[in-house]
Amino acid sequence: MNTGTSTGTPGVIACIDASRSALAVCDYAAWCAQRLQSVLTLLHVLDHSSFPVPGDLSGNIGLGSRELLLQELAELDEKRARLMREQGRHLLDVAAERVRAQGIVEPLQRQRHGDLVESLQELESEMRLLVMGRQGEEGDSLGQHVGSHLESVVRTLHRPILVTTGEFSVPRRLMLAFDNGPSTRKGVEMLAVSPLFKGLPVHLLQVGADTGDARAALDEAAERLRRAGHDVHSEIRAGEVEATLLGYEQEHDIDLIVMGAYGHSRIRQFFVGSTTTNLLARTRKPLLLLR
Repeated sequence: MNTGTSTGTPGVIACIDASRSALAVCDYAAWCAQRLQSVLTLLHVLDHSSFPVPGDLSGNIGLGSRELLLQELAELDEKRARLMREQGRHLLDVAAERVRAQGIVEPLQRQRHGDLVESLQELESEMRLLVMGRQGEEGDSLGQHVGSHLESVVRTLHRPILVTTGEFSVPRRLMLAFDNGPSTRKGVEMLAVSPLFKGLPVHLLQVGADTGDARAALDEAAERLRRAGHDVHSEIRAGEVEATLLGYEQEHDIDLIVMGAYGHSRIRQFFVGSTTTNLLARTRKPLLLLR
C-alpha cells in the first residue's frame, strides 16, 4: 500500500470508513481532484473510541485469576486493534482501486490512529478540500442520520468541506446561499476563480427582505460570476431559511449547495444550533461548507 507523504501542495483529502457513504466520498473526491488537478489522499482514521476499554476487575476476584484475565483482555485488545488496522488498509486499497478507475493515477493512502478531528487538524495545512460522508459507520442504519463527528469537524477546520449524500452524481448546476457575509463573499470569489466549478451554471439565492442594499450586493456578486464565465440566476426570497433553501434546491434541480459556515447572519446562524443538523439531514444533494 502506498502510504504517501506530503507533496507540499495542498490537495483533496477524502475520509474513508466502512460506511456505505464511502463510495460517494470516493467518487466526489475523484471528481474534485480531477477538476482541481490536485493530488488525492485517501485517509482512514482508527479513532480511539473504536477500541474497547478493559473493565474494572477489582473486587473479590483472586489476584492470580485477575492477572490471567488482564492478560487475556490485553491480548484480545491487541488482536482487535490488528484486525481493525488490516480492515482499514483493505478499505483504503478498495477506495484506491475505485478512484483509479475514475482517472486518478496515483492516489495516496494514509492510515492514522487517534481522534478524527485532531487527525484532520494535523493535516489541515495539506488540505485544499476535505470530502466526508454525511453518515459514519454507526449512522448507516439511521437513514438520513448525520455522522457524530461531522459537526465537530465543521466547527474545527478552516478549509472547505464537501459533505456527500446519497450516490454520486456529476454536478451540473449549483446554488450559493448568499447573505453578503465574509464566508459567502469568499464563496463568490472561489466560484469565480476555482476550476472546480468552471463553466457550471450558478444560482445565487438570498433569503430575506428584498431591500436596495440586499439587491445591490446580490447584483454585484452575480456580475462577478458572469465575468468569470458562469451563467448566473440570482433571486431574493422571503421565508424561513432552511425551508426556502431546500425548496429552491428541489424546484431548480440543484446538484450542490455552497454555503458559509458560522457567523452572525441568518444563514450562518444555522451552524451554531440544531438547524445545521436538520439541513444536512434533509438535503438530497451534497453541501460544500465554507469557513
